[in-house]
Amino acid sequence: MRPFLLLSTRPEDDAADAEYDSFLQFGELASEELVRFRLEQSPLPAIDLDAYSGIFLGGSPFNSGERHKSELQVRVEADLRRLLDQVVPRDFPFFGACYGVGTLGLHAGGVVDSTYSEPVSAVEVTVTSEGRRDPLLADLPEVFAAYVGHKEALSSLPPGAVLLATADSCPVQMFRLGQNMYATQFHPELDEDAIVHRIRVYANHGYFPPETRDAVISSVRGAPVGHAHVLLSAFVRRYARV
Repeated sequence: MRPFLLLSTRPEDDAADAEYDSFLQFGELASEELVRFRLEQSPLPAIDLDAYSGIFLGGSPFNSGERHKSELQVRVEADLRRLLDQVVPRDFPFFGACYGVGTLGLHAGGVVDSTYSEPVSAVEVTVTSEGRRDPLLADLPEVFAAYVGHKEALSSLPPGAVLLATADSCPVQMFRLGQNMYATQFHPELDEDAIVHRIRVYANHGYFPPETRDAVISSVRGAPVGHAHVLLSAFVRRYARV
């Protein structure tokens, strides 16, 4: 099988490694089937899309709508734009989690702002009528739980995008562009242990007051988020190429 490519932008080694492990686990992939490139460590080289089955973009401490961006963030975003300039015209298999909503959405002409930020929590996600017809969501119930936590979100879908899942707290929870490019606002790669680890890593990054860290951890425990994980393995099964 041609490997999948995971693009990471997390400067913290423990967070980046945990994210990679989560995509391996819930994508049901072996390590040789998921190649990781850490964009925050070095510029993205030229990517031969034909060498891969598909691309994952993980979450990020970066905010796409940030006014004052570091040189690192500016460079990472430029790298991703150049890659999407190849991916989008080909409708190449792509799956972005959280940061991927803003990255793919902005590239395609959507609007990202702070209107629908969500605190670190588990929310109820509802599959739309279009979503029920999408092969990635075929094995999911109409309503399922998933972990979220973000300072910005899509407030307007890009032209031609199809809304696949929504929530009261943030209307754009999942969309599809073309036939093969997906993005979720929620984190399909996170189970309880993974989100607790991430809460500890990012306790001082403005997602919640640092002194409430333990209360936030308590609030996410026990959430039945298993259905969200299915999206990653469904993406892998659909696009794995020999």
